[in-house]
Amino acid sequence: MNPLRIVFMGTPDIAVPTLQALIDSPHTVVGVFCQPDKPKGRGNKLQMPPTKELALEHDIPVYQPKSLRNEEAEELLESLAPDIVVVIAYGKILPPWLIHQPPLGCINLHASLLPKFRGAAPIQYAILHEESETGMTIMHMDEGLDTGDTLLMERIPVTEEDTSGTIFTALAKLGAQMIVPAVDALQSGTLTRVPQNHEEAIETGKITKEMGHLNFTEPAHTLAAKIRAFNPSPGCYTFLEGKRIKLWHAKVDPTSKYAPEHLQGACGYPKEGTIVHVDKESFSIFTGHGVLRVTEVQPENKNE
Repeated sequence: MNPLRIVFMGTPDIAVPTLQALIDSPHTVVGVFCQPDKPKGRGNKLQMPPTKELALEHDIPVYQPKSLRNEEAEELLESLAPDIVVVIAYGKILPPWLIHQPPLGCINLHASLLPKFRGAAPIQYAILHEESETGMTIMHMDEGLDTGDTLLMERIPVTEEDTSGTIFTALAKLGAQMIVPAVDALQSGTLTRVPQNHEEAIETGKITKEMGHLNFTEPAHTLAAKIRAFNPSPGCYTFLEGKRIKLWHAKVDPTSKYAPEHLQGACGYPKEGTIVHVDKESFSIFTGHGVLRVTEVQPENKNE
């Protein structure tokens, strides 16, 4: 089979291993599309997306249009003449004309087991929902948001130690392992398109900093999952003596004398949010159901 002409669309770190895999393949990456450079840090210096840095290292043309919904973008894609467009965390919704332009279509790598957790934050929501597994799905894009037929799906376990950061790293590697075999199979016509069951779909929205404010009337297991889901970003927080502190690591403490199984028949309960135990390595908080043992915090205005 002849090498394919591939246009790659992706912006953040999770997209880098997939781009590298395509660069290392027999196929030709004829262009990389990513979001515009953005100011970062105290000096507000413009910083290139990591996919742009990788593309430039390999002398691949980089395009950073503010919009794909204009004649200029359409003419650009036509001039690149891709056989297929590969998308992972690009950050823009593709217009219908682009989805239908390449002969082999546009395929998207999505960091969940579709139809679960469509949308902007699939990794965080898998942990928030306390899923025992997640994975990477490659789908044939249609005009909906993560609604296209699935082509390939691989799973990984989610443990109680995993955070969004660890799952992010694992799925970035997994996507890179999946992409070239998927492109090859699509070219040879050996991939089966499987329609999603839309009735089983779970949508995810954008994660905001405000969502990290912990409500201790919630159960301890829910709070522990949220802390893992929002690590490393945006982080979970509470207030102690008027100062914000971030909580980076916590687990349910079933051994506490304030655990539900030890409180049966008790006359009174601490108020939710009360610190019920402190030692050199941790402190424990009474919650709406169970006790949360916190082992890693970051005080306000402290780097660690």
